[in-house]
Amino acid sequence: MQEQRSNGSLLKVLGVAFGLAVIIGNTIGMGILRTPGEIAAQLPSAGWYLSVWVLGAGYALLGALTLSELATMIPRSGGQFALVHEALGPFPGFVVGWTDWMSTCCSVAAVAIVIGEYLGPLVPILEGYSQWTASAVVLLFSALQWHGIKIGDRTQRATSLLKALALVGLALIALYYGLTGQVVHSSSAETHDYQVPNGIALLAAIVVAVQAAIFTYDGWTGAIYFGEEVTEPEKNIPRAMIGGVLLVMAIYLSLNVAFLMVVPVDEMAGDPFVAATVATRLFGPSGDDVIRILMLISLVAAVNSLVLMASRVPYAMAREKLLPRGLTAVNHGGTPTTALAASCIVSLAFVVTNSFDTALAMLAFFFVASYTLSFSSLFAMRIRQPQRHRPFKVPLYPIVPGLALLGSLAFLLAAIIGDFDNSVWSIGLVALSAPAYWIAKRTQRVAD
Repeated sequence: MQEQRSNGSLLKVLGVAFGLAVIIGNTIGMGILRTPGEIAAQLPSAGWYLSVWVLGAGYALLGALTLSELATMIPRSGGQFALVHEALGPFPGFVVGWTDWMSTCCSVAAVAIVIGEYLGPLVPILEGYSQWTASAVVLLFSALQWHGIKIGDRTQRATSLLKALALVGLALIALYYGLTGQVVHSSSAETHDYQVPNGIALLAAIVVAVQAAIFTYDGWTGAIYFGEEVTEPEKNIPRAMIGGVLLVMAIYLSLNVAFLMVVPVDEMAGDPFVAATVATRLFGPSGDDVIRILMLISLVAAVNSLVLMASRVPYAMAREKLLPRGLTAVNHGGTPTTALAASCIVSLAFVVTNSFDTALAMLAFFFVASYTLSFSSLFAMRIRQPQRHRPFKVPLYPIVPGLALLGSLAFLLAAIIGDFDNSVWSIGLVALSAPAYWIAKRTQRVAD
């Protein structure tokens, strides 16, 4: 692959394999190992349970189709910020970019802390030092990315492949043992008094369950953080986003079918960590170590993708004069070094202050809010620039993007109702972004 570089510019060296890897790395994390119990508690029926995972994938696929049109029109690095900034203007772009950067850095901290917690029992010398271990993880992956995007590309592809193989391996083992009746059942297994609701209660349960599944699928936007670094973006970005959603769906459905072969849905309901229960029944007392190793493999791919993504957002915002110009510095390896250093510092601050849980609870509101603005951006660009070249057109316009937008609005409303306090704080942060935006613009005018 021919390398293109210029002083202060990102390198166009990434292919569709990286796009798939970063989506798998960013999407598949702790959710698939923990969420099944929540969904089964709402809908303790194998048919309904699996249908929810298909519906969650459907929403992600609608979003991937919609944003593929925007991402191929606007092939720039920086995530949803780059799309919203051009379509809706600087202030909406600033809100999306700032909250996306903060939430990504929060996610880096959260994943690093979990790595520290799961590594402790496997390496006793690290027991009780999860924050120190987490800080080391953040520094290690930031140092790795400093050397250039090619190293980041190779690391992401290797770790995501290992993650996919490990999860599919667990699914195959569970299916084999389940079909052959060799599962080790616990004599203390509890049967919960969960029942499938009827009428309006059923609809409410479906909404809550699908909402949990959608958050588990969140991460399918990973490829658009690297828009201008992808070769042939008009082809490779849609392939990565759509193919990534389909791959993740295949892995999730395989795992969930396998889980059901080992743990009946009525026993799964309310279990906070279904994967651990499955591992214990498959491997006995050693199941805890097996699931810890599986978690670590999964989380390493996640933290690598998150560190890569985090640096692209402030870089893109600085290029549009919404953050200090120094954040646009790029080294010969194609790494936005100052933006990477700033992201590392913010992530470490969340780790050492142990504040990422609170921050993520508030910023979770913005995941769906950002999608709402991004999907709205497609309609804005269709109206404002109908003649603009579109390398990829979303099929069945306006039905597909309309369903994606309506789904986002519905789940935004559900988030406000279900977590009102954090939603109010999140709306307050949006209000505070107005003076922050004014300061950023004024500072830039003075610098100019």
